[in-house]
Amino acid sequence: MLFLLFFILHWYLSLFSQTFFQHRYAAHKAFRMNNFWEKFFHIFAYLTQGSSYMSPRAYGIMHRMHHAYTDTEKDPHSPQFSKNVFTMMWHTRGVYLNIVNNKMEVEERFEKGVPTWPAFDRWAGSAYSRLLWVGIYTAVFILLMPTPWLLVLLPITVAIGAVHGAIINWFAHKYGYHNFKMKNTSRNLFNLDVFMLGESYHNNHHKRPSSINFGFRWHELDPVYPVIRLLAFMRIIHLNKPSMVEAH
Repeated sequence: MLFLLFFILHWYLSLFSQTFFQHRYAAHKAFRMNNFWEKFFHIFAYLTQGSSYMSPRAYGIMHRMHHAYTDTEKDPHSPQFSKNVFTMMWHTRGVYLNIVNNKMEVEERFEKGVPTWPAFDRWAGSAYSRLLWVGIYTAVFILLMPTPWLLVLLPITVAIGAVHGAIINWFAHKYGYHNFKMKNTSRNLFNLDVFMLGESYHNNHHKRPSSINFGFRWHELDPVYPVIRLLAFMRIIHLNKPSMVEAH
């Protein structure tokens, strides 16, 4: 029971920090926060994502590139130019590392306003930090798992951020339904998305990238939306004025 609780909590906490901080905030600036809370959520992302921590700056830049170049050769993760999900994510990893290590020229529009904390990102994304987290996860598995065969789940725990990314960037561009006709292959993967905390409403998101609610139809529950509303009520974040800007 404790093992299952750990695995589920890690899945959802790491996914929440990715969709809330790196995706909706860093990439799309769907809301605003002051410097203290930005640093707080940097640390929160590190603690919840562990060995798969992603620099909010690099994530934001890469995701903006995805929206600008969706389904073209410049897209950091497009199923249209990869044989399978593994080759797509390997390509994504290469683009991410090039951004982190300043080995590629980044257009000014992609870098504008992304949160930066270079010293923290250097540690959080270092090999030492990732190995430390792998050791922690391995110890937790050994202590809590009721049967050794559950070790097959350890790679998922170690690379959980990449697993989340692969589900959306591969499957939500190949399967599901769409509410909006777009000039790309984005789809809504699930009718009711509690598994990916609203991230699977990918067609909706491509239509309205800066919306704080990824759901559109009555059945499209975005579990992160009420959390954003609560944080705004608590004045931890500040919502932007509604925008009519939509992607095509």
